[in-house]
Amino acid sequence: MSLQNVCRRGNSFNLLNVSRKVQCRTLSAAVASPQPKQKNGQNIVLVDGVRTPFLTSGTTYSKLMPHELARHSLLSLLQKNRLDKELIDYIVYGSVIQEVKTSNIAREAALAAGFSNKTPAHTVTMACISSNAAITTGMGLIATNTYDVIVAGGVEFMSDVPIRHSRKMRSLLLKANKAKTLGQRLALLSTFRPDFLAPELPAVAEFSSGETMGHSADRLASAFNVSRSEQDEYALRSHTLAKEAQEKGYFTDLVPFKVSGVDQIVDKDNGIRVSSPESLAKLRPAFVKPYGTVTAANASFLTDGASACIIMTEEKAKQLGLKPKAYLRDFLYVSQDPVNQLLLGPAYGIPKLLKKSGLTLKDIDSWEIHEAFAGQIVANLKALDSDWFCKTYLGLNEKVGAPDLSKWNNWGGSLSIGHPFAATGVRLCMHTANRLVREDGKLGVVAACAAGGQGVAMLIERYPGATAD
Repeated sequence: MSLQNVCRRGNSFNLLNVSRKVQCRTLSAAVASPQPKQKNGQNIVLVDGVRTPFLTSGTTYSKLMPHELARHSLLSLLQKNRLDKELIDYIVYGSVIQEVKTSNIAREAALAAGFSNKTPAHTVTMACISSNAAITTGMGLIATNTYDVIVAGGVEFMSDVPIRHSRKMRSLLLKANKAKTLGQRLALLSTFRPDFLAPELPAVAEFSSGETMGHSADRLASAFNVSRSEQDEYALRSHTLAKEAQEKGYFTDLVPFKVSGVDQIVDKDNGIRVSSPESLAKLRPAFVKPYGTVTAANASFLTDGASACIIMTEEKAKQLGLKPKAYLRDFLYVSQDPVNQLLLGPAYGIPKLLKKSGLTLKDIDSWEIHEAFAGQIVANLKALDSDWFCKTYLGLNEKVGAPDLSKWNNWGGSLSIGHPFAATGVRLCMHTANRLVREDGKLGVVAACAAGGQGVAMLIERYPGATAD
């Protein structure tokens, strides 16, 4: 029996029934829930995090270089928390589509920000969960007592991606560089053909399958019987909630950026646009034409942005007089079929994380799930609420169930705020920490899918006395 046929049997989610207003909940119920503890005996805390405004590619940041965005996030993090650069033991930074001049962008951004040249830094890449990987790498360095204070983050710059010469042209140029005589150079020139000039453009596609992520999202939506209207409805929800959060001043992780040569200070995300169902319905399919259901409006857009956060042991935070945002309690990574289950990372990761931590869906007060596509989100929700999927693919005795959507991405998500690939993980963690404060919750889950059929799930606990500033 195929995944597509079984998942068409129902599990329809009516997002119109989910209130856009989040009611504050008392902490008493959450306090009674199981209390996860750090397994190595020391608590690791998320002290704070920041990000640049997330901008659609090709706009105000377009003349910058990615390390400049990263530099701003690093400096802003220290300035906001009044920390000396010398306190930082190590820097881990994520990047996906890398600028070749700054391939270890963690190091280049740190040097540009004035960190000591004695502060080690390395760059990680794990597609859309790269800054999650940076954070958990830092957690590992702390857990092994290698370092005490880690800065983790990520940057993505889609306004200037590396466009390469064709393989034939590159080969010719390399040979020409080695040619020593005029005759050798002329002989090489005679092999040149016009098609050598065709450039190689980077694509958001899987190397293993050659399929773009948009095509995969369309197939996933079809497999789980996610309609076009469900996707547009979810996208509208994301933009509406993001707009409300923006207007209420909830995005306290955002630090304004003064771009050289631009008069106006960049102080807000520019991709949030609340439309109407009628306007969304008019858009044509973006990938599978003419019958696909993924459009420009219900997919995340190419974004420029950077983020950074600081993590350390609770003991170290107390020594420094810092008030953390949250405990980083647990995490895990998952991998599955990159062809047919490319975007199902949350459906695989969430159940494993809950089981590992001894928790249930009802114990979670805040869900922050990466929105690559609206169809991907709804498909993951349906997968979690499918007996067949959970039994067949997760090895469970019954379905996990449907998370409470009144606790789900209540400040919008990647569809509306934007998705600089390697920077999103820090935003997810910071929005979780700040939402737990504003919504009076205790435990939050961050989850995301990533290219290669991978995913992450993280458990975050509100720190006593934490604020949302």
